[in-house]
Amino acid sequence: MTGRPVNYKLNEGYAKALYEAIAGINDPEECKAFLEDICSMNEIISLSQRLEVARLLRQKRTYIDIAAITGASTATISRVNRSLNYGNGSIDRILK
Repeated sequence: MTGRPVNYKLNEGYAKALYEAIAGINDPEECKAFLEDICSMNEIISLSQRLEVARLLRQKRTYIDIAAITGASTATISRVNRSLNYGNGSIDRILK
């Protein structure tokens, strides 16, 4: 059980509107304001932690080091590593 509602699935229309909203953000302060308005603090913490995990993975840091630095679980580190290795390449583009 994942804790998600039984009818949980991505609504493509809602998702497209979100992607367009994010794509329309022009600067970091505007992005900060948007994320603070639409996300919980825990969601922002999780997203920022995952980006830092990705950065550290690309620096060839060990899972133990990354967990100590970020507080991320090894499951989260593994999930981010899988995205880096088998995902769409977007994280690497963002990190550059």
